[in-house]
Amino acid sequence: MNEKTRGVLSKGLSVLWRPVAGLAGLAALVIWSGGACEQKVAPGKADYQPGRPLPEGARVYTVQGEQAAAHVDVVGTITADRLINLSSRLAATVQSIPVSAGDVITNGQLLVVLDDRSLRQQLAQSDAQFKQAELEYQRTITLFDKAAATAQAKEGAEAAFRSAQARLRETQVMLGYTLITAPVDGVVTDRRVEAGDLAAPGQVLLSAYDPRHMRLDVPVPVRLLGQFRLGQAVDVTLDGFDKPLKGVVREVVSEVDPLSRTQKIKIHLDDTALPVLPGTYGWVAVEGETRNALWVPVSVVYRVGQQALVQVVVDGRVLRRVVRTGVAEKGRVDILSGLAVGDVVLVDPVKED
Repeated sequence: MNEKTRGVLSKGLSVLWRPVAGLAGLAALVIWSGGACEQKVAPGKADYQPGRPLPEGARVYTVQGEQAAAHVDVVGTITADRLINLSSRLAATVQSIPVSAGDVITNGQLLVVLDDRSLRQQLAQSDAQFKQAELEYQRTITLFDKAAATAQAKEGAEAAFRSAQARLRETQVMLGYTLITAPVDGVVTDRRVEAGDLAAPGQVLLSAYDPRHMRLDVPVPVRLLGQFRLGQAVDVTLDGFDKPLKGVVREVVSEVDPLSRTQKIKIHLDDTALPVLPGTYGWVAVEGETRNALWVPVSVVYRVGQQALVQVVVDGRVLRRVVRTGVAEKGRVDILSGLAVGDVVLVDPVKED
């Protein structure tokens, strides 16, 4: 092989070597990145411990059970013993109504004035007819005494007189219905008509109640009826009031609601000086069946959003757990679910990140 041939072969090999070397380098890179050059680790579970370590010196509390009666809130609604609906007894236009909802009224105060023009015309006509019948009756009596009229004529004149007298009195009574007054001291709750409206017989125009006589109507489940007796003093808690009010059980309705299986108890409130409004939400706390209550210090429970949480100690680790709480009293809270007797919890929960 001459020099010229060797040069051609050397040049050809040089051209072919470059892509081959590039492919070899790429293959080596792929093998290395796949971990082929590293020591293999046998498959298995990684060592994981839930929660966080128990802080040194942390105070803990062991949950204990205690027999206690469950507290049940029996809810009801405030209503007035004397709730009055003032209605019209005749068909007439409302001339004026000088009171509005929320106004304090007194017994005898004028509340509604109805148009009386038609009735006054009827009164004038009835009065004229009565006077005419009276004159005719007196004249007939005089003639009867002189034997100039029969007994039948006398009886007819007397009947006409009595009839005219009755119509006059009826018109006078109807005229009185155009002025509607307050039957008791109280507060107006609703005004259902305005001046110019046409009032129909039986239509409610105003509603009022006496704030000195209020009660709480409570539908009590049949199983708790034994907690109430006539004359019993109870504490009534009302929505919007800081302190409970004193009440007395005055009536037990002798009928059970077939749908709710409850029986209505009427509790009259003693303190009538407070501004208690009809429709206010209220409740009475009673004791239910005895159960094993779990009480823990109040500081054990903390909240994240709407959830109540505690931190339980298990094998030296602190775990977070959701609980449901009941009533709180005397620095402790009743745990309804989420804990069991013997669980150990942190008294001062660790602040979460």
